[in-house]
Amino acid sequence: MIPEMSRRGFLAAVGSTAAVAAIPAAAFAAIPQQERAISPLVVSSDLYASPEPQRVAFAVAVGKRYASFTDAQVAFGPPGVTEGTVVDTRLYKKGLPRGRGVYVAHATFPTPGAWNALLLTRGRRIPFAVQVKDAPEAPTIGTQAPQSPSPTAAATLGVKPICTRAPQCPLHDQPLDQLIGTGTPVAVMFATPALCQTAYCGPVLDQLLDLQDQYAERVRFHHVEIYRSNRGADVAPTVAAWGLPSEPWIYTIDGDGIIRGRLDGAFGSEEIAANLDALVR
Repeated sequence: MIPEMSRRGFLAAVGSTAAVAAIPAAAFAAIPQQERAISPLVVSSDLYASPEPQRVAFAVAVGKRYASFTDAQVAFGPPGVTEGTVVDTRLYKKGLPRGRGVYVAHATFPTPGAWNALLLTRGRRIPFAVQVKDAPEAPTIGTQAPQSPSPTAAATLGVKPICTRAPQCPLHDQPLDQLIGTGTPVAVMFATPALCQTAYCGPVLDQLLDLQDQYAERVRFHHVEIYRSNRGADVAPTVAAWGLPSEPWIYTIDGDGIIRGRLDGAFGSEEIAANLDALVR
C-alpha cells in the first residue's frame, strides 16, 4: 500500500521542454470520480519560481498500489491558465522497488503559485496541481554548499542513531564540513531508511553504496540521517542547517564546495551515476 504522506510526501508535478501538442482548456476540468483511480504521486518537494528548468519527479499509483510501469507525459500551465503543452517524461526504474520507479521531467516555473498540471498515461488524462514557492528552501545548484558538521561516531551532535540503515552504512567516518571544499568532489545523501515517509530512502542509499567502488578516490561519499532519534520528531542539526523540506536528497559538490547537482524525492541509479559522472569529467 502507498504510505500516508504529509507535506514531505507528494504535492504535485509537471513537465519538460520540447512541445508535443497543446492541451485544450477543457482537459483541465474536473473528471468523474472513477477516473481518479490513477494518481500522480509527486516526490519533488522544493519547486520554486525561476527562469531555469527544474527537475520534477513523480510516481504513478493505480488505486492503492504504485504502478510506475508504462510511458507517461505531462502538461503544465501557470496560475490562472488552463492550457498546457504536453511533454515526454523519462521513467527511471533501476535500483528502485518494482512499480516504484520515478518519472522525471524538467520544467520552468517563472512565477510562484498553484500551477495546473495534467498527467497523460494509459489513455487517460488526470488533472492535478503543483505549488511553486517564491524561493527555494534547500540549497540550489551553483551555490556554495553549507559548511555544517554532520554526526559521526566520535561526535554525534545529539543524533542517535547516526544511521538507521541495517546494517549501518560506512559513510559517517568524517563530518561533512571537513569534506566539502577540500579539492575532492563530494556526494552527500540525506536519507532515513528506517523512518522515510515515502519508503524511498533505503533503496536510494543502497544505490549510492553500490556505486561507491566505481568512483573510489575520485568522489567522497557521505550519508546524513534526517532525524535526531527514531521518534522522528526533530530533524538532525545538519538537515536543519541545509534547510531540507523532505527526504531523501542527494547533492553532488565539486572540489571547491560548489553544488553541481541536486536530486530529491526519489531517483534511480542512472540519475545518481549521471550526477557523479559530471563531477569527475
